[in-house]
Amino acid sequence: MYSFESRIRYSEVDKDSRLTLEELLDYFQDCSTFHSEDIGVGTEYLTENDMVWVLSSWQIVVGRYPELGEKVTVGTFPYAFKGFLGYRNFVMLDGEGKRIAYANSIWTLLGIKSQFPVKPTPLMIEKYVLEDKLPMDYAPRKIAVPENMEEKEAVVVKKHHLDTNNHVNNGQYVRMAMDFLPDGFKVSQMRAEYKKQALLEDVIVPRTFWDGNYCVVSLNDKENNAFAVVEFRKL
Repeated sequence: MYSFESRIRYSEVDKDSRLTLEELLDYFQDCSTFHSEDIGVGTEYLTENDMVWVLSSWQIVVGRYPELGEKVTVGTFPYAFKGFLGYRNFVMLDGEGKRIAYANSIWTLLGIKSQFPVKPTPLMIEKYVLEDKLPMDYAPRKIAVPENMEEKEAVVVKKHHLDTNNHVNNGQYVRMAMDFLPDGFKVSQMRAEYKKQALLEDVIVPRTFWDGNYCVVSLNDKENNAFAVVEFRKL
């Protein structure tokens, strides 16, 4: 498992001095980026080979949110390649090595110019050493969208929403969706399904459904086609 150590910063916590879900997602995403960069198949390699990894889905499970100043270890490893799909687990451990959060993710490898799926190169297969998948209750990649959803105020994609691929970063969709959670809704599991890329100046129309311990937010275009669907379950 590839890992790095960190400490929970003030800029990463909520009003209760606990790490936010959005920042936990960023830790996981950064860990996979560090891993790829350190083994020589990171952003420069992908660009040179006209490739990009695009996230298809997240499933993040949280046992507890670490406190301000707490030392943590963040780890990740790939566990399967299936054609153009890559499968990767993540963990966050506390100072005693106990697992406090973990995740599953599915990634699609695309050609940058063609935007069609491509298979990993032999070097990528060599460098990404596969490990046994994490024991967890794996949810389906697709998220069921309720019919009776409430439309919310539209969001226009701005520069701060974009990543190095010039489309909305996967974490930004989760941030948008979390704006519609009721007060006191502490997330124990977040799932996200990414359907298509939103670009600069695109209009995103959120549609929401909430039922006690369960909340779904569909972030749609003006024709009601989803860019991303995010599901939250409460602690």
